[in-house]
Amino acid sequence: MQSLDLADILQQTFLIALKLSAPALLAALAVGLVVSLLQAVTQIQEATLAFVPKLLAIGAAMVLAGPFMTATLIGFARRLFDQMILVGGT
Repeated sequence: MQSLDLADILQQTFLIALKLSAPALLAALAVGLVVSLLQAVTQIQEATLAFVPKLLAIGAAMVLAGPFMTATLIGFARRLFDQMILVGGT
C-alpha cells in the first residue's frame, strides 16, 4: 500500500468521523446556547438544568440523522473493503 493511499484513507476517516459526530454536537450546541440564554434572562443559575434538554436533543438528532449516519458508514466500509481487495489482488 502506498503512503499516498494511506494518507487518503486517513483523510477520509477523519471526514467521516466529522460527518458522524456533527448532528449530535450541533444539537447539543444549539440547545446549550438556548438554555444558557434562558438562564441568563431568568437569572436561574442551575448547572444541571441544561443536562436533560441536551440529552433529549442529542437523542432526537441521533434518531433523525440515523439513516444518514448508517448510509455514510456503510459506504465508507464498502470503499475500504474494495480498496483492500485491490491491494490484496496485486
